[in-house]
Parts: sequence; structure tokens; C-alpha cells
Amino acid sequence: MVYEYLPFLEPFHSLFVQLGRILMITVPLLIGVAYLTLFERKVIASMQLRKGPNVVGPFGLLQPFADGLKLFLKEVIIPTKSSKLVFLLAPMITFMLALLGWAVIPIHEDFVLANINVGILYIFAISSLGVYGIIMAGWASNSKYAFLGAIRSAAQMVSYEVSIGLVIITVLLCVGSLNLREVVLAQQEHGWFVASGLFPMFVIFFISALAETNRHPFDLPEAEAELVAGYNVEYSSMTFALFFLGEYANMILMSAIASVLFLGGWLPPVEHVMLSWVPGVVWFLLKIVVMLYVFVWARATLPRYRYDQLMRLGWKVFLPISLFWVVLTAGYLKYNGLLP
Repeated sequence: MVYEYLPFLEPFHSLFVQLGRILMITVPLLIGVAYLTLFERKVIASMQLRKGPNVVGPFGLLQPFADGLKLFLKEVIIPTKSSKLVFLLAPMITFMLALLGWAVIPIHEDFVLANINVGILYIFAISSLGVYGIIMAGWASNSKYAFLGAIRSAAQMVSYEVSIGLVIITVLLCVGSLNLREVVLAQQEHGWFVASGLFPMFVIFFISALAETNRHPFDLPEAEAELVAGYNVEYSSMTFALFFLGEYANMILMSAIASVLFLGGWLPPVEHVMLSWVPGVVWFLLKIVVMLYVFVWARATLPRYRYDQLMRLGWKVFLPISLFWVVLTAGYLKYNGLLP
């Protein structure tokens, strides 16, 4: 109808459709990041028998907007001897990478921004690039505390990316495809991976995701006791807020990846007539919320690891187990003629 009156816009139809899809993913994601902060504070308050935010708006529902406005109105302080361009680029890169990962996440069978055949490799590449924003922030701040925090964070993220990579290899061996949509459809055909021999991989993936996103009990880059606040110690106002939002956006992204790889994506928990009327998007969102609840639950209950314990867990426990499971899975599939 629009093209009848504005025919010059018709060649851009596919571009408009793609932009609409990007907005349909990005806007709910940004709102979800804002309310994840409220969700976390409410859940932890409930576990500690207190109320949590309940003053700004009904039931505290406007608290995320009040926090955002407060950070927006504060002054952006740039250290005198810092590398100003790199200092400002670092939080932008961290936040943008958390959004770029959603390009290949299949929200529904017919709704994915880019249904590419190497979706798993794309996700792994994007998650690996996140370390650059942190290194840039620590180096550009021209502060020993920030630089030491960045080095610790980089070592932690790289260590647990190895385990995540081996977990992903196990999944793609079982599926035979790098396409994330095909991963979900394979679970529909052969049953959920959690109920099969990939459950240990699911546990390793989730714990590694906690370390990858610098979440409790692996939030050692924060290190307020010895490093003041880690790599972001010199940041304030919206530059700090972008790091903060990037962390929570990464939590949602990791929960979505776990849902796609192990929990059936948009599929219902069990095949039943009573559950078939619920839209697949609802199941996908519910699985993400459950995963996020476990993220928050871990923060409220577990003590923080020492750094040597963190590294020992990654290199001496998760790496051998995940490597063994890759070999075991490949051997089983080859023995049964499921691998060429």
C-alpha cells in the first residue's frame, strides 16, 4: 500500500524488513537488560528476607529507568593521561558485541535475523572478541589497578572459552550441522540433549558461562578488595553503564545459547496437545528466564572463588572432562555409523 504512493521506496523493501527485525530483537533486549537488574535485586532480596526496590513506581517497576537517568546525568570523567579514544571505545565495543550475538539466535523456527550455516562459529567468534573491550579499558585507563584487573579478566575469559568451545564441538558432532536452527530441529527429532549423554556438557557450559560473563562466584575481575573495582575503576556515568549493560546483555545471550544448544529452543518441554497452543517464543523466553534465575541464584548463595581455584577448575577439571567427552561422543557416533 505504501509503495503505491511512494514507489521509489520499493527497491528498499528487503532493507526495511531487515531493519524491522533488528528493532524487534534489539528493543525488547534493551528493555530486558533494564528489568534484569530489577529482577536480580528482587530475587536476591527475597532470598535474604528483605524487600528490594519498591519505592520508584508501583512495586519498584520504574527503578531501572531511575538508575539509567541517574547514570545519564552524571559527568563523564576521563583520566588526564589516558588514551581517550581507546578509553571511550572500550565500553562501546563490549556493549555492541553483546548485541551482535543475537544475529544468529533462532527465536522461532521462522524468525531468525541471519540463518547462516556457521551460526555456532559466529557465536563463538563474537563471544571471544569480548575480551578486547576489557583489555582496551584496562590499558587505556593508565592505571595499574585497572590494567591488573583487565589482565585477570582476560586470562579468566580465555581459560573458560576453551571449555565452551569443546562443549560446542560435542553438540555439533551430535547434530552434524553448525546451523543453530538445525540444532533445535535435531532436538525435536531425536529428543532433548539434556536427557541424553550431553547433560555433563550442559553443566560445564553453564558454569563456564558464569566465568565467561564474570558472574558470581567467578566475579574476580571486580576484585573490590585488592583492585578497587577491576578494569572499570576509572569509568563513570554512561561509560560505566555500558560495561554494566554489556554484562547483563551477555547473561541473556548465554542463557539463549544454552536454551538453543541444550534445552530445545522454542520447543515445549514435552510433546503434548495441551502445550501445543503456547507460542514457541513464549517457551524460548521462559527457558531464558529460568537460566537467568540460576545466574542470580548462584550470586545469592555461593562464596567467591580464589583466583588459583578458578584457574585450577578451568584447566585441570573442565578441560580434561570436556575433551574426554568429545572423544567419547565421536567414538560412540563412529561406532554406530553416525559419523562418516
